[in-house]
Amino acid sequence: MFDLAVIWDWIAFSVRWLHVITAMAWIGASFYFIALDLMLKPNTALPEGAHGEEWEVHGGGFYHTVKYLVAPAEMPEHLTWHKWQSYMTWISGAALLMIVYWVGGELFLLDPTKAELALWQGIVISGLSLTIGWLIYDFLCKSKLGETPTLLMLLLFAMLVIMAWGYNQIFTGRAALLHLGAFTATIMTGNVFFQIMPNQRIVVADLKAGRTPDAKYGKIAKLRSTHNNYLTLPVVFLMLSNHYPLAFATEYNWIIASLIFLTGVTIRHYFNTMHRTGKGPHWTWAATALLMVVIAWLSTAGGGETYEEAEARALSPYEQKFTQAAGFEDAFYAVVGNCSMCHAREPSWDGLHWAPKGVVLETEADVARHAEEVYLQAGRSHAMPPPNAIQMDPEARAQIVAWYRDAKSN
Repeated sequence: MFDLAVIWDWIAFSVRWLHVITAMAWIGASFYFIALDLMLKPNTALPEGAHGEEWEVHGGGFYHTVKYLVAPAEMPEHLTWHKWQSYMTWISGAALLMIVYWVGGELFLLDPTKAELALWQGIVISGLSLTIGWLIYDFLCKSKLGETPTLLMLLLFAMLVIMAWGYNQIFTGRAALLHLGAFTATIMTGNVFFQIMPNQRIVVADLKAGRTPDAKYGKIAKLRSTHNNYLTLPVVFLMLSNHYPLAFATEYNWIIASLIFLTGVTIRHYFNTMHRTGKGPHWTWAATALLMVVIAWLSTAGGGETYEEAEARALSPYEQKFTQAAGFEDAFYAVVGNCSMCHAREPSWDGLHWAPKGVVLETEADVARHAEEVYLQAGRSHAMPPPNAIQMDPEARAQIVAWYRDAKSN
């Protein structure tokens, strides 16, 4: 028997899968072309206007690639445009953000201990922040700062740090890091959609009309492409962070996220240099390792909400809906009796120091807040608790199902 929670979870899973597929295609193409660009070698026998060439072997065949700084003398009959990987990554990511953090906003987006916001207010902040971020970034790139790439990158980093801090003042830790990733990814796709592709269309139109394309369009595309190159790895980290409470459910998660952008620079600098010269600077790995040590230390510094503070905090309307549903008491004791040894602020299970995925199930508010997750993980499936940890009896699972359905029907 299907219900809305099950259908919605499969929709979210399908969109997430699409997002991962398109992201792999985009990142793979991006990294390949960056490497190819850096490995190009000059050759006096190349056609006029050609910048360099590269010979490669893969899959049993040889490939010969020639790059033109502006464009070839004549328009080729077949031209492959690399754009849909970027567009579909952003579209699927935006859809997933709406499914998880807008529709499920009362659980995953809003943190009442940080800011008292209505769900619609959180959604507006979520959407507007992505748009405003692109507008500010685009303005900076088009200003005279575009002529000083290093200073521009420093300003971009400062903006990302401010956004990391700002998101963490409003949203849950999980949502804060995810939104910072979406903020950055919006800038990256905006570069493709609003700058790189339009400029390439101008070059193609000039070729077709018999005009000599202006080299400035290639220069603009190169700047935006370089930014995307350094931002890619931090975005991947931020998208994965929602699976690791030590990244998102800590007091200094915004600093952790900021430092991750620096690791993106050090790692990409190594590979960019290696592709260009044949040997990468090994100090970048030491710098990356040091940054990760600092990040690991920050993840254990500070403290979160205590059990007493959670008990004293007033229930939100969303939580009240589930605590007032028929069968809540039975479901609550079923969850506490089978789940809270791991899903606690101080887990009692040997080897666990933090609640898995940051999900805490100790108080009535905790269980109510995570009602849908409990229903899907322990009611409709046997994912939780792990079978090698504890055997949850069918009656307890039935109590969880009955309670959740009663709450959703009212």
